[in-house]
Amino acid sequence: MKNRRLKSIVLWFTFLLLAISATVFSLEYFSNYKSSETIHIDAPVITRKSIVINAPVEKVWKVFSDVNNWDAWQKEIVTPKINGAFKPGSSFNWKSNGLTITSTLQTVEINKMVGWSGPAFGAFAIHTWYFTEHNRQTTIRVEESMEGWLVTLLKSTFQSSLDSSIEYWLDALKTEVEK
Repeated sequence: MKNRRLKSIVLWFTFLLLAISATVFSLEYFSNYKSSETIHIDAPVITRKSIVINAPVEKVWKVFSDVNNWDAWQKEIVTPKINGAFKPGSSFNWKSNGLTITSTLQTVEINKMVGWSGPAFGAFAIHTWYFTEHNRQTTIRVEESMEGWLVTLLKSTFQSSLDSSIEYWLDALKTEVEK
């Protein structure tokens, strides 16, 4: 009787794991995210932040567009590597907050705008960065949207994490450029 009950529990547990695995696989495999030049305003997680940097836009742009060196000043990013030139269509690989990400540049307007998008496990993000200069100060405005089954499931966690990550990124960029 005891062995039969144990076998039943193991069987149900195995079935449950297989069902969860099949569901996650299906959600990942059949996800159809659409890239765009701007964020998706209907995404479950959206962040908008800005900062003023006391430097001309060319200096800010030079630091920001050097993807391979992001990890020198942005400690949340690990092993960034751009696959080609900093132009639309180029992809770059990076790790941030434990997620391995491959992003593709959608828009690059030198000293004005950068947009990229990319999937990560259970998520798809679109980042758009706007650069404007006034009186030798650069204002950066960032918008990011995140969507996907995991983002929807853990919306408040993703929102909080994204808000603090973007704030950290902007502060780190400001610190690096104003050295």
